[in-house]
Amino acid sequence: MTAGSSGPNVMDTAPIRPEERFDEARAADYLRRELPDLFGEASLEFDQFPGGAANLTYRVTGGVQELVLRRAPLGEVAQGGHDMEREHRVLSRIWRLFPEAPRAFHYCADPAILGKPFFVMERRHGHVIRGEWPASFARDPAVRRAAALNVVGGLARLHMVDPAAVDLGDLGHPEGFVGRQVAGWGRRWEAAATREVPEMEVAAQLLVAELPEPNAAVVLHNDYKLDNTMLDDAGNLVAVFDWDMATRGDPLVDLGTLLAYWADPDDPTFLIFGDVAVTLADDLAKSEVVERYAAITGFDVTNIDYYEGLALYRIAVIIEQIYARYAAGQTSDHRFARFEPLAPLLAKAAVAKLRG
Repeated sequence: MTAGSSGPNVMDTAPIRPEERFDEARAADYLRRELPDLFGEASLEFDQFPGGAANLTYRVTGGVQELVLRRAPLGEVAQGGHDMEREHRVLSRIWRLFPEAPRAFHYCADPAILGKPFFVMERRHGHVIRGEWPASFARDPAVRRAAALNVVGGLARLHMVDPAAVDLGDLGHPEGFVGRQVAGWGRRWEAAATREVPEMEVAAQLLVAELPEPNAAVVLHNDYKLDNTMLDDAGNLVAVFDWDMATRGDPLVDLGTLLAYWADPDDPTFLIFGDVAVTLADDLAKSEVVERYAAITGFDVTNIDYYEGLALYRIAVIIEQIYARYAAGQTSDHRFARFEPLAPLLAKAAVAKLRG
């Protein structure tokens, strides 16, 4: 669900927001020095991809080269989130068996260059769908259904990748992963909360009481949803973005996240995108999402309501973290002002899902 598209002939970048600028001359010198095979002596220019709600993403162009810079947001960030080193590590390896992952070329830990650690990755072209359908999607329901099937299929194929085969066999700690997720997101809620939400406590109690046994330990994207993917005009999956929380763990965590965002207009996650949003739920029902995923992976999905409830709980925390940054004046992006009422709605939905 989301706004905007990108492609060779579509302007999907904008001038960098004032508070998110950096020393472009210093950055250009650094990139030419560290990536001579990509940039050589070219004059480099920077602008910003304005979509997204957390990490900052910039475009760098020089000569015929066009790459993407990713860095964490300004200000303090939640522990375990916005991990550019982790995202670079995953993207520099998993592309070998999951080609929808853009290849990462370089990681910089020095905050003096861009204000935060960052990495450089390849640019992909296609549609990142948020608030409106691309023309081919709008006029053809078959394209939307193909897109829905391909998004689900992409997640299933990711979970079929052998972590050891892409040198990610030591990524994360899959033992006890879901339990740590519940505890960790509870701590993040306490750190970010701008008001009391009793339903968050109820959801946390239900999540602890019903911890499931995992299916397997797979590479998890850990935030897999439509607006973290890129599609072409025919609905084929071109790319998957935002890997900063990738790890190994129970695959149904990813499926639960996808379902939580696979929203009907009356679902609270639909409200995240404001007055303009689109959904693939009209083209592929949630039950079909689960059936397709299970058919490809063979995983047991009988307890999927738990994982969707966990996802709603986690999304409530993430939305509150973003709103807290806006309330503290760390970003001037006025999209985030509307996030203030969402955590209670998401928490209520999580409780309802966990109670069946």
